[in-house]
Amino acid sequence: MPELAISTDKVGFLIEKAREYDVKEGASDLDSGSNGVDDNMIDVLEDNGDDPVAQEIAGFIAAMTEEEQIDLVALMRLGRGDGSIEEWDDLRREAADGRNGRTARYLLGEPLLSDYLAAGLDEFGLSWTDERITPVT
Repeated sequence: MPELAISTDKVGFLIEKAREYDVKEGASDLDSGSNGVDDNMIDVLEDNGDDPVAQEIAGFIAAMTEEEQIDLVALMRLGRGDGSIEEWDDLRREAADGRNGRTARYLLGEPLLSDYLAAGLDEFGLSWTDERITPVT
């Protein structure tokens, strides 16, 4: 069984943050003049392009080592079904070859990122804990 360069705690944190990010939707009431209390705080679920969760994810990924970022991309692709655990070295090599300094942007563009990362961990026989609210360093 191959080994991961990234800890399950870090992946678990990203899964939780990706779930927060994935629930965002397009702006639905652009001309609203009311405040959040009147709208039951529904605007917090709108993607306005200045999302603090996306910024937190991007900063967290940017602080990772190159090896961790490569494994993160390969893990997402494994969970997406681009290869099997037996093809881990190939998935990892493809992730390394495609590395361009925009890992966070690439991963945030994947709509089911949290599900794919969780499925990738499952392929390794690893689990993560729900409800992680602080990053693991």
